[in-house]
Amino acid sequence: MPAHLFSPLRIREAHFRNRIFVSPMCQYSARDGLAQAWHLVHLGSRAVGGAGLVSTEATAVCPEGRISPGDTGLWNEDQLHAWSPIAAFVREQGAVPAIQLAHAGRKASTGIPWLGGQPLDPDQGGWPVLGPSPLAFDTGYPVPHELDPGQIRKIVRAFAEAAGRALQAGFGVVELHFAHGYLLHEFLSPLSNRRSDDYGGSLENRMRFALEVVEAVRAVWPSSHPLLVRLSVTDWVPGGWDLASSITLARELGQRGVDLIDCSSGGNVPRAEIPLGPGYQTVFAEAIRRETGVLTGAVGLITEPVQAEHLLGTGQADVVFLARAELRDPYWPLRAARHLGVEIDWPPPYRRGK
Repeated sequence: MPAHLFSPLRIREAHFRNRIFVSPMCQYSARDGLAQAWHLVHLGSRAVGGAGLVSTEATAVCPEGRISPGDTGLWNEDQLHAWSPIAAFVREQGAVPAIQLAHAGRKASTGIPWLGGQPLDPDQGGWPVLGPSPLAFDTGYPVPHELDPGQIRKIVRAFAEAAGRALQAGFGVVELHFAHGYLLHEFLSPLSNRRSDDYGGSLENRMRFALEVVEAVRAVWPSSHPLLVRLSVTDWVPGGWDLASSITLARELGQRGVDLIDCSSGGNVPRAEIPLGPGYQTVFAEAIRRETGVLTGAVGLITEPVQAEHLLGTGQADVVFLARAELRDPYWPLRAARHLGVEIDWPPPYRRGK
């Protein structure tokens, strides 16, 4: 029988050759937000390797939205032109090119991980950070400036303008980053959002910013093109953002034109106790899929073909997102097909190795 993992998928007018999606993975290798040759090789090799979708890393919609000075961006035309040949190459190899748009919020202005990853002072090239409330992420992190409604509207426009540039650059999918303790997640969680205006307090108010971003992006992103959201489904901390809130948000996202929820977790609270293990987040993808009818993707310690096939075959998710497994092996889909006894086409220059 054909493997679920290699069954094609259509979302709107986008056709995916299989259900293996390469997760956004920060490379911290850009210059002034410009994608480099590294990004072409990194993303291009995953497309050659047979994935159905290949996504860029978290790409900032404005300079202060970067996690680090090495982050990619899409706030100007030069960055658009740097991304264009990368998107084109990914598409030429049979994968759908996707871009994740993001704002790091209070977790911005940090060093490159392999150089320490600590918050940067101004004399180190750092910049002021922004957030829903003046609450630092952790000890040693700066207290963010509390965004006012006008600044929130400016960031909403920045997401929409970046989506417009993504379309011009040739991307077929946009994913909005509402996870891992970055700005939109910070607004969603009562642990980081202590506001008393229209963007804080009730669940409805805490969701407002995220829904405004979706509406603004969907207004410029063609109806033929899928729109995804990466969501931290839980903070893993009592009193924080949780599965029930995520289900409510997912329903609202679906009504506003979001096609798939990429179900991750955590990142908003340091030292949260997360029960790491194979497929530890798949329960969230299954619940949101069941309760809302919105397509979901499972991510997190999915490493083996049989494991990925099982979670799709049992209806826990519609696609799998692979991150570290794809870092270790950009040709994971080719190996998975052989392991599952599925015949798939290899790139002609590589067929001698088949």
